[in-house]
Amino acid sequence: MAETKPNNLSKALEAYEVRALVLQGGGALGAYQAGVFEGLNEAGMDLTDLAGISIGALNIAIIAGNPPEKRVERLHEFWDTICQPYLGPGANPLVEQSLFDVNDMARQFLGALHAGSALVLGQKGFFHPRFPPAALSANLDPSSVGHYDTRPLKSTLETLCDFDRINDTGLHVSVGAVNVRTGNFAFFDNRKIRLQAEHFMASGALPPAFPAIEIDGEYYWDGGLVSNTPLAQVLQQRPERDSLVFQVDLWSARGPVPRNISEISDRVQDIRYSSRTRMVTDEMRAHRKMQRLLRGVLEQVPEKAREKDAVCRQAAELACGARSNIIHLIYRDKSYEQHFRDFQFGPATMREHWASGLLDIRNTLAHPQYLAMPDNAAGFITHDIHRTEIEEAMAAKQ
Repeated sequence: MAETKPNNLSKALEAYEVRALVLQGGGALGAYQAGVFEGLNEAGMDLTDLAGISIGALNIAIIAGNPPEKRVERLHEFWDTICQPYLGPGANPLVEQSLFDVNDMARQFLGALHAGSALVLGQKGFFHPRFPPAALSANLDPSSVGHYDTRPLKSTLETLCDFDRINDTGLHVSVGAVNVRTGNFAFFDNRKIRLQAEHFMASGALPPAFPAIEIDGEYYWDGGLVSNTPLAQVLQQRPERDSLVFQVDLWSARGPVPRNISEISDRVQDIRYSSRTRMVTDEMRAHRKMQRLLRGVLEQVPEKAREKDAVCRQAAELACGARSNIIHLIYRDKSYEQHFRDFQFGPATMREHWASGLLDIRNTLAHPQYLAMPDNAAGFITHDIHRTEIEEAMAAKQ
């Protein structure tokens, strides 16, 4: 981690009480998130809150479970591990990288090879096919109903993460999952409970591939089934405070219109997962604008009248002047990637995803104006380096 922060970054950060990293789901694409974190780390970003869902929750576990100077190293160890087949040796790194660098056709071939390996063999330190297959059993314990066994992931997390550090260092950590019995969204928060490996595994237990994870007698699946972003979890904390949030999305809302059948699945995945992110972000913008408007209305009421009137007192509980700055880091699909990109755990592809995240956050932090406190009516602003100048200007006015 950088010894000191750049002066302009340090001054901009002083205004924000919450500095959060929000990581979403996307399987193998999650290496992009690791690259984003490396860039924040090298810039000396002092984060106060970490929130994640699915692969984002696993990256959060590695980050929160290690001292600052070890976090990037442990992330590399985690990704280098899970990007190897569960059984047998992996491909020669030099040969694979050389083939990957040839052209898009070679990259597609490698991608299909690694995706097939994940389906048949599983991934080291992550999951392996269940034997006998769950489909051949009429009735199983809920924790065994899945095509793959994720117990290797528990061992990996317990090896790479210090859970006492996650729970006791003051860093606010929360991960989202879905209660299978009730269908309700649940957040496991280290300010309310002591987080263990199972809480992070539950956030990434995507059915039918992975089985539900049992926690205190209840079973949980991947939080992405309800919402792929934990943004609201960060912004709706009480008391609400001025917040700077780096929201890392692995699915792009924008993309080309499919020209063949194989491209349809790619586009459907992007739209399905990114639409929820946009909806939650828009809802939080409207929520913040309403709170600020209500606060302004209450200021027109004499203080003594506000204290005596029950409706005013209730309104005061809802009103808020907090401001939110959301900086989007959105992974942009490569032309060679196909519908299996979220379970394509190839080392060369992983390194490219990582490098993309690192480049995007470096370019983002090169725009110091992005870190400025919002001064529009909503007290809410979003930034994205991939947007045009006109789109950025329109976002600032909302």
